[in-house]
Amino acid sequence: MSSTNMADDGQPACVVSERSSEPRGLLSLVRADIAAKATWLYGSSTTKSIIKTLLTDGTLAMLLYRLMQSSQRLRLVPVAMVFNKLNVIMGGCIIGRGAHFGPGFVLVHSNGVVINTAVRGGRDVKIEHQVTIGAERGLSPVLGDDVFVGAGAKILGAITIGSRVRVGANAVVVKDVPDDVTAVGVPARYLPRADVD
Repeated sequence: MSSTNMADDGQPACVVSERSSEPRGLLSLVRADIAAKATWLYGSSTTKSIIKTLLTDGTLAMLLYRLMQSSQRLRLVPVAMVFNKLNVIMGGCIIGRGAHFGPGFVLVHSNGVVINTAVRGGRDVKIEHQVTIGAERGLSPVLGDDVFVGAGAKILGAITIGSRVRVGANAVVVKDVPDDVTAVGVPARYLPRADVD
């Protein structure tokens, strides 16, 4: 489960997991991200799957994001800016320096992904290519745990995406999404997930 803390400006400050075992250090986060991607792509996190995952599209962007996030947390702003620009050039995506995702953050494909700096996400968030998670009037989305965002989807504004949510390809989400649904269409409507009890 996740809870959202509000910053002084009313924006969600971060998504805080209630699990005490959540990885916090850079290496722990990178390991959790790579293992989650290996499991997503290949069904396991064996050594063979990890090696294959390290060579797939999007993995470099995930690593550059974590390096940027760590640098930003340590207040090494110029270093964070370098990792941000490297991600644009080498990863093909734009992730704001203040964006925060918990462990298990996966860019299945990084090309064309745009994530606003104020976006907050929980654990196990998986994102396909050409996804935009952006602000509207300066307010950005908050994503729960175990969220999948399909190719070309747009999630915009001061909305909350619940946990165990699937956002379909090319969906445009502009309203809150409850837990355990699939969001599809333009604008998105919500369907119960058949695979959730």
